[in-house]
Amino acid sequence: MPRLLFRPAARTDLIQISRYIQRQSGHKNIAADYVLRIRQWCEHLLVFPEAGRTRDDLRPGIRVVAFERRVVIAYTILPSGDVEIGRFFYGGRNYEAMIGSDLQR
Repeated sequence: MPRLLFRPAARTDLIQISRYIQRQSGHKNIAADYVLRIRQWCEHLLVFPEAGRTRDDLRPGIRVVAFERRVVIAYTILPSGDVEIGRFFYGGRNYEAMIGSDLQR
């Protein structure tokens, strides 16, 4: 069975998203619930790994998919069938310009 993996940069992104939402909303639970929904949505990529749009123009093998119109998830499907989340880009950030060496294996 394929596994869902998170690169260190993706884990850092989730922490930063949570902190930002907590600062904006003033509620820790709102931030935690949002990050939980993101992580749960990523689980769907194990069933439908090709759901995201291929972006070989940015880096070979990279796929991107949107979550609730606020987060872009960049990921790869590994030869083993595992899905590796590389980064989460929140709030309209220019992910195309930001995809860098941290997504490389």
